[in-house]
Amino acid sequence: MYAHLIRRLLQFAVVLVLGSIAVWAFTFALPGDPASVLLGPDASPAELEATRQRLGLDGTVVEQYLSWIGHALAGDLGSSYYSGQPVVAELLDRIPATVQLAGFAMVLTLVIAVPVGIVVALRPRSVAGRLFQGYLTAGLAVPTFWLGLLLIIVLAVQLRWLPASSDYVPFWGDPGGALTATILPALAIAVHTSSVTARFLATSLGDVMGKDYIRTARAKGVPERDVIRRHALRNASLPTITIVGLQLGGFLGGTVVIEAVFNYPGLGRLLYTAIGERDYALVQGGVLFVVATFLLLNLLVDLGYAVLDPRIRLT
Repeated sequence: MYAHLIRRLLQFAVVLVLGSIAVWAFTFALPGDPASVLLGPDASPAELEATRQRLGLDGTVVEQYLSWIGHALAGDLGSSYYSGQPVVAELLDRIPATVQLAGFAMVLTLVIAVPVGIVVALRPRSVAGRLFQGYLTAGLAVPTFWLGLLLIIVLAVQLRWLPASSDYVPFWGDPGGALTATILPALAIAVHTSSVTARFLATSLGDVMGKDYIRTARAKGVPERDVIRRHALRNASLPTITIVGLQLGGFLGGTVVIEAVFNYPGLGRLLYTAIGERDYALVQGGVLFVVATFLLLNLLVDLGYAVLDPRIRLT
């Protein structure tokens, strides 16, 4: 187990370094000059050059990367070009909103995916099984942003049941207000992710139900409910745990469009605005945080997988 842990930690470190290089290269390749965007079209060449020096954009690509990663390792991601606030403070201000949205979306995903996946695997030819298969197909085909717009038109504009624009309300301070403000963007995300999760669970559960130990359990007279709950679901959950962990990491950085559609003040909308303003420091810091969080969650999923299936430790 310790050798498996060390291998995974080394892989985590290597991928994180490569990810930081990719983040820097992506940001550097963005078209446009931050100094020109910041000062406007009437700025003189001397003013532009002075601004580039102040922002640290006058060095070579390698010099800029080494300076940035050195400060990042010390916990300093620089300051926003526009607000002047430390990037770390800007991120910490938005992260709770995105974490809360990701939490709601993940709960909805599991609430929908588990029963749908079980019914599709065990009763595929029943009425409910056919309806759920249609849901899985529609959930994968419909774009998330389009579903978000549809939810706003129907539930917010026409029926007036929920607000069209979502705001961040801390759950521990006002659970009802937090649920009301977050349910629409969370549902727009969960429809797609629950379709993916349910399809993985249904496929895995269908394979497990044909195994010899399932037939043995039935031959011993174990009730069908216990066969499914104790033997089938536990083994079928391994690939599902993997996809759920990857989805949770993706929620932190993949909600850019949904946060923009619902005007939700989270990390995704912050990055969306920063990219439009060529705020390199904020984009680099935010994307690096998302990459590191995604890799950390992936590492935890790998370790959890090894705990549930000892064969993983030997590979």
